[in-house]
Amino acid sequence: MGIQYDDFLDTSYSPADDDLVCTFRIVPGEEMSMEAAAARVASESSNGTWAALNADADVTRLSATAYSLRGDGTVKVAYPAELFEAGSLAQILSCIAGNIMGMKAVESIRLENCEWPEAITSAFPGPQYGHAVKHRLLDAGDRPAVATVPKPKVGLPTEEHARVGYEAWLGGVDLLKDDENLTNQGFNPFEERVTQSFERADQAESETGDRKDYLVNITAETDEMVRRAEYVADHGGRFVMVDIITAGWSALQTVRERTDDLDLAIHAHRAMHAAFDRLPHHGVSMRCLAQFARLAGVDHLHTGTAGFGKLANEDTVGINAWLGSDLHGLDPVLPVASGGLHPGIVDQVLDETGPNVMVQAGGGIHGHPDGTRAGAEAFRAAVEAWTADESLESRAEEVPALATALDEWGTETPR
Repeated sequence: MGIQYDDFLDTSYSPADDDLVCTFRIVPGEEMSMEAAAARVASESSNGTWAALNADADVTRLSATAYSLRGDGTVKVAYPAELFEAGSLAQILSCIAGNIMGMKAVESIRLENCEWPEAITSAFPGPQYGHAVKHRLLDAGDRPAVATVPKPKVGLPTEEHARVGYEAWLGGVDLLKDDENLTNQGFNPFEERVTQSFERADQAESETGDRKDYLVNITAETDEMVRRAEYVADHGGRFVMVDIITAGWSALQTVRERTDDLDLAIHAHRAMHAAFDRLPHHGVSMRCLAQFARLAGVDHLHTGTAGFGKLANEDTVGINAWLGSDLHGLDPVLPVASGGLHPGIVDQVLDETGPNVMVQAGGGIHGHPDGTRAGAEAFRAAVEAWTADESLESRAEEVPALATALDEWGTETPR
């Protein structure tokens, strides 16, 4: 029995319950029809090639099928679950976002969405805590959790980093957070930073009566990430942070397996995501990156500020909704809104996202005219005002730090 490109296209196909269905946006290559391009995508991402092959039914049943072609350039491709190694994101992505991204048959191609069958999701752990971090590990309750990154985000010596965290905790933030490019540099070594910061966190807890914690960036080579996670747990931490895209999906899965034993939540930074998702016609969408992260088991993930911050965003609200949706029993992921936030716009962001988020500000706290503690107080007041359905202006009458922040930055989005 022969197998060739035409065998990978069937517009009458109805996906099986166990199929992974991927939606692509395709611009066909020169002198290539949409039908021909779609067939080649399905072929190259499963078990076909440019030459006709002899294959029996045991092989062809593992072929992908392009079956839905729309006028807007979207194509759906169904993949039988048996095509994939159970629990291996690396292998799955090698199929659905691998060689097809460089094929001449397409001028451009973007993986827009995946519909995951239980036959695949059952092999993944999903989050350990997800939304529950707000009440199980923190005292956020029904309001959004609040985090901050010391600024400048790199360059601060260890003692100053810990001091800035202490001021922010006293002002009302729940979580101190390393930024994506602070790991184990000489000016602020990892182990010293962990030790000194948790000493300050304990001090802030005693003074405020609220639980305080630290999102420690453990990003490194995989074995070193595991060692750093263990170090955080040994010093009383309940969170670690991973730059999930630069570190890699397999490394993330290894960390998730270890954090299960250590009872650590994983904060996922999405640094490098825009290399995949910024172009609307090519690459991999942020929605899909978020899906991979949920399968691998992160607890919170940066998803943007619904257009109100300094960074370009995709469909933040839709991605957040997917992260909270039912996925065959996997826990939801807590979205993180960050990037150019300050007290004057946090209510607009939360109007779009709702309360099941973490909001994070850097410059919008530490750039406050009266310093970090006042900035944290202003930001926390803005979050609490929104939670209480109170205007920022009304709350500012009671909280001078918020009034100062509104005078400084107004209610406009920074650039």
